[in-house]
Amino acid sequence: MTATLPPFFRLAAFDTLASTSDEAWHRAHDGAPEGTLITARTQTAGRGRQGRRWISEPGNLYMSLVLRPDAHVSRAAQLGFAASLAVADALRHFASHAAVTLKWPNDVLLRGKKTAGILLESEGDAGGRVRFVVLGIGVNLASHPADSEFPATSFKAAASHDVAPEAFLTVLAPALLVWYERWRGDGFAGLRQAWLDRAAGLGEDLRARLPGETVEGRFAGLDDDGMLLLDGPTGRRRIAAADVFPAIAED
Repeated sequence: MTATLPPFFRLAAFDTLASTSDEAWHRAHDGAPEGTLITARTQTAGRGRQGRRWISEPGNLYMSLVLRPDAHVSRAAQLGFAASLAVADALRHFASHAAVTLKWPNDVLLRGKKTAGILLESEGDAGGRVRFVVLGIGVNLASHPADSEFPATSFKAAASHDVAPEAFLTVLAPALLVWYERWRGDGFAGLRQAWLDRAAGLGEDLRARLPGETVEGRFAGLDDDGMLLLDGPTGRRRIAAADVFPAIAED
């Protein structure tokens, strides 16, 4: 089976790659057009945020998409919210009654466990405008790691039936295009409330691990740029990047 995609996408499908994001990055540098989409059945050196290894067993979806939005590089991270919403839409398509939530900044949860992650890498010009963005998405469809720091699951484990990567991509691709166009037209304002409507832990106490410190507070929402708003003992913090977990309850 092959994925059926809107004309925006130009698919290059591989059996094995070191990393779909590396392949997309090289092609973007060589002038590949927006919509270039790289998929692989397996990856030998897949990676997630902060260089973490992304386990890449067969049966899951591994893809990276080249985008060339007319935007400042400081806005590129907002595309992670568009991708999260699209993955959530696709998961709900195949499991309409399953609880799908979004974990800041770039994870999608199925029944409270991580089933998808998103990696954004961008390059800008001398004026700070985007040359290209590589949007990497990994979705645990058939399998998931058993020893991840944040509990993980797969679609098969959570929904008790199989979805082939090609079938999932056929639903995901048009959803990605919808949310990307909404972001291009309305900016982050076009995504913010939709993301918050599905946010995991909103209004609850969270622990945010930043370089050099860990802070706790109540998840109060997102600012107009997508930063996490955390209300703690010393006031409100705006956090641009962190690993986020539920706060540890005191005995």
